Amino acid sequence: MNPVDARAAMVVELEKKDGLRPGPVRDALLALPREVLMPQAYVRRSAPGEKPPRWDLLDWSASQDRPELLGLLYGGASVLVQHDREPLLGRARGTRSGASITSMSTVMGLTASLLQELDLRAGQRVLDVGTGAGVTAAVACQVCGDQGVVTLDRDRHLTDAAAVRLAGLGLRPDVVCGSGDEGCPARAPFDRIFVSYAVERAPAALVEQLAPGGRLLAHVTSASPSWPGLAVVERTAEGRIAAELRAVEFAHRAGHGMERIWLSEDFRQRIATEPGTWTQRSMLAPPADTDRGLWLAADHLLGGLVRDFSAEHLSIGAPACGSWLRVEPVGRSRWNVTTHGPRDIWKELQDLAVRWQAAGSPSRYRLLFEPDGGQRAVSACGRLSWRLPTRRALDEGASA
Repeated sequence: MNPVDARAAMVVELEKKDGLRPGPVRDALLALPREVLMPQAYVRRSAPGEKPPRWDLLDWSASQDRPELLGLLYGGASVLVQHDREPLLGRARGTRSGASITSMSTVMGLTASLLQELDLRAGQRVLDVGTGAGVTAAVACQVCGDQGVVTLDRDRHLTDAAAVRLAGLGLRPDVVCGSGDEGCPARAPFDRIFVSYAVERAPAALVEQLAPGGRLLAHVTSASPSWPGLAVVERTAEGRIAAELRAVEFAHRAGHGMERIWLSEDFRQRIATEPGTWTQRSMLAPPADTDRGLWLAADHLLGGLVRDFSAEHLSIGAPACGSWLRVEPVGRSRWNVTTHGPRDIWKELQDLAVRWQAAGSPSRYRLLFEPDGGQRAVSACGRLSWRLPTRRALDEGASA
């Protein structure tokens, strides 16, 4: 398959699976040669758990790499573009080991849906925070015109490469190396701001840089990666801020330096196989995966919980204290609930479910900006709320 056909096939998949609609974003993706923005990409060669991990850097200029690289670029999954904070320009193809991948281009379906949510239009001023490989910046330039686009990243290696590769497409946005928290006040205000990494709260400086009629999108999570929200912040024509926090299934990776908690492989195995402190037979159903508004509330109000989405049934751990929960169906409307550790995660979830249902089972919450600079998520009826973390949001990580 050649790149033109691969792009067309990718767009068809985005239409089928991710709701990509006819319009300027679709047209831009159909015209965007991703091999120009990402002429090199990594593929992992080591097995899961193998130490040290190994990756091969594929190169579009090497004919033997093109078939595999074409599949990576247009397959829809995230594309690994940087290892261990290295410069992107002038790299030699070959194997890397140890360290980690430090930048990737986001899963295409997520990027496409968010770009549609931005409602990009010709002539808009756009701030793309978290340049990464430059995909978002390229789409914004194609739709809005590159004179109004600023793309910003903390990693100079990423901005240097993006400037060169975007210019190779005839696109010349303002490419800035700097803090995502601070935005680009010299070019503000902006009609659209796109933050392509997860934060703990909507960055205040970016909200300030919204123009009347402007819109900002940023994924908001706690230290847990399990149940994210999407902050949609708008400034009205009169200058007021109106915002909401929507429960979503997927989110960008966490920003650089943001605290993250995970379930180790050993912890996952213990949850799956050990008898626990006790097991009870329950007629209460566990919260459904589709109850995303409940899980978003749990992420903030219960805290410290991480779900093992690879498990067949509901499996949650609290890494800080070693508590865990395993729920398995045993016939119609019956579940075996096994818990372990000082936290009764099952009771915490069921108590929160009662509060969530009493609040109208919301999937969206108002996001309020308080006089002291804090931010609070509140259900429409006001019966369920929480305050977002108050410590300073951190700089961007890898993204589009």
